[in-house]
Amino acid sequence: MMAEYRYEIGEMIFAAEDILNDGGMPGIAEEEGLIAPAGMRGVVVHCGVAELDESKEIYLVQFENGPDGSLGHPVGCLPEELTQDPATTATVDG
Repeated sequence: MMAEYRYEIGEMIFAAEDILNDGGMPGIAEEEGLIAPAGMRGVVVHCGVAELDESKEIYLVQFENGPDGSLGHPVGCLPEELTQDPATTATVDG
């Protein structure tokens, strides 16, 4: 039976909170603490479940990485760290 995910590959999302590096993200320097501030726009590139707890959804997201809209390295995120509602991130924009 195929799992239903909250977000699908290709969907645009926003960071619902600051996404921080816990030291386990390949391709991202460990000293780079803040990966994506709350409100940063990104795109879902893969979805799956946690290996040790298949009830937990995990999303690989590429967040914008600069003013030109280029995308950064894929980052593993939990669903509660993401939103599709830019209004919830309006305070980030000022």
